[in-house]
Amino acid sequence: MSPMPRLRIAPVTDATIEDWRRAHNVIIPDDPLALDEVRERAGRNHLEVAYADGELIGCSTVRPPRDGSPVATVIVRVLPAHRRRGYGEEMYARSLAHARALGASVFETVVLASNTDGLRFAESHGFTEVDRYYPPEGGGPFITLSRS
Repeated sequence: MSPMPRLRIAPVTDATIEDWRRAHNVIIPDDPLALDEVRERAGRNHLEVAYADGELIGCSTVRPPRDGSPVATVIVRVLPAHRRRGYGEEMYARSLAHARALGASVFETVVLASNTDGLRFAESHGFTEVDRYYPPEGGGPFITLSRS
């Protein structure tokens, strides 16, 4: 068995913002984002993209704590063809460390209910469901999960 290609994770830039959008939209087809929406999110959240051997693996979002709250939202998305190889683990550890550096001590994540791999990953890392919501434009529910 050959070793897993080394993961390169980097903050979103003008050169990589479309890759972040593409990964998001593949994994969350019920709520696709336009490029301007991703730019807006990049202005208030920490967005990263991940590559292995130059190939897009996935993307992540860290929503920082706000207004003195200890809660940060950490979302990791790995494209289906690259799951179960440890990439999500590495991306999650990096995102969690970033959230902690921003002062978070409680962590949430949001997973599309139909993404059973994502739910399984979150639950295996101690997250439990705290809420479900349906986007106003339709589509499947999103599940908010939390852990301390």
